Amino acid sequence: MKVLANDGISKSGILALEKAGFEVITTKVAQEQVANFVNKNDISVILVRSATKVRAAMIDACPGLKIIGRGGVGMDNIDVDYAKSKGIHVINTPDASSESVAELVFAHLFSGVRFLHDSNRNMPLEGDTSFESLKKAYSNGIELRGKTLGIIGIGRIGQATAKIAHGLGMKVIVTDPLIEKVAVTVSFFDGQSITTTLISQSLESLLKESDFITVHIPDQENYLIGENEFNLMKDGVGIVNCARGGVIDEVALVKALDDGKVLFAGLDVYEKEPTPEIIILMNPKISLTPHIGAATLEAQDRIGTELAQQIIGLIG
Repeated sequence: MKVLANDGISKSGILALEKAGFEVITTKVAQEQVANFVNKNDISVILVRSATKVRAAMIDACPGLKIIGRGGVGMDNIDVDYAKSKGIHVINTPDASSESVAELVFAHLFSGVRFLHDSNRNMPLEGDTSFESLKKAYSNGIELRGKTLGIIGIGRIGQATAKIAHGLGMKVIVTDPLIEKVAVTVSFFDGQSITTTLISQSLESLLKESDFITVHIPDQENYLIGENEFNLMKDGVGIVNCARGGVIDEVALVKALDDGKVLFAGLDVYEKEPTPEIIILMNPKISLTPHIGAATLEAQDRIGTELAQQIIGLIG
C-alpha cells in the first residue's frame, strides 16, 4: 500500500510505515497535479501539512484514497466532513506540536519586549556607525515576569503556552467558549510539579486586563480581533498570533500599532498566505515568522511517528 507524504514526513515516520509494509513516497507534487499523481501511482494515503489542499474536487477525483492525514492540528486545508462522507478516514496530530508552537509564542514575546526583531534588522546596517543611537533606541525594554498574559483558546497549545508563562512568573488569564476551566500541570526536571486551575472569563474582560495576548483558536469566518477589540485593550499591549491567519484584522492591527495602542505584534500566520501584505512585512513593530509554529525537529519527529501509528492502526 502506498503513502504520499506530499508536504514531507520525518524519517521516524517513514521507517515506521515501511516496517509495517507501506511504500512511502516523498516526491513533492504540485497542487494541480496531486489528483493525477494519486491515481496514476495507486496512492491509498495522502499526508499533508499546510501547503497542500485536499478539497472536495480532489476527493472526488481520487476514489482510491482511504486516509487523508494532516501533520499538525488545524485541518482547514482539508474538506474533512466531505471526505468522511465518502468513507475516507481523516486524521491529524493534535498533541505533537503543542510545545513547539508555545515556544514560538514566547520567541515572539521576547523579541517584542526587547525589540530583537527590529534590532536584528538595523544592527547589520548601522551597528558599526550608529551603535550608541541604536543602544538608546532599544534601551526601553520590559520584562514578562509579573505581567498578565491573556490566552484566547485554552486547548492543547493554549495550555502548553500557559505552562511556560507560569514558569516565567506571569499571571495567566484565559477565555474559551468551549472550556469552562482546566487544570494545568507544570512538571520540573526532578519529578516535582505544580498544578493550577485556569477558569475561563469573558473575552471582553481578558482584552481589558491583559498586558500581552496570544491567540490559539481554529480558523474563523470573521475576525475575532478587530478595531473594537483593540480599543478595549490596554495601551502598550503586545499581541501574538501563531494560530490562523484571518483571526486578527491586519488593517486594524497596523492602525493600532501606528497609534501606539499596540506596542508590538508577533505573527506566524497571515491573512494572505503565502503572500502576506507588504505593509505587514515591512512594519518595524511586527516580529515575523513564515508559519513555522510546528516546524521543530522534535515536533516533526513526533508528528511523523503519530501519523504512522494511526495509519497502521487503521489499515496496517
